[in-house]
Amino acid sequence: MCFCAQYVRISCKKIVERIGIVNPITPAEVVDKKATLIPDKVIEAFNEMIAQNCSNGSSTFTQKEVVALIVSKGIDEDQLLDNRWLDVEGIYRKADWSVKYDKPGFNETYDATFTFSKKRKR
Repeated sequence: MCFCAQYVRISCKKIVERIGIVNPITPAEVVDKKATLIPDKVIEAFNEMIAQNCSNGSSTFTQKEVVALIVSKGIDEDQLLDNRWLDVEGIYRKADWSVKYDKPGFNETYDATFTFSKKRKR
């Protein structure tokens, strides 16, 4: 049987799989994909800030502090913000952290903060 005749007998799904159509990302895959897009220096900076500010099982620091540390590691601030590399909450939640990001609302004036604490067992 020739090669073409074999394809006639294969379902459309099999043909799609064979020609390499890219599938859409699933919600479950987003965190893992995001982790591959964020530079190691950004994660290193968050790890340092968590360790440096840890007290009584939780660590709180400002966005300004972590941005300054990331910039000191050679990452451009505009690139950091444009690429949303500060959106690390999902990555740390997957690593068993409870993460809270608090930013000022309308008519509020305070620095945005990250708070990391150990997830509670349910």
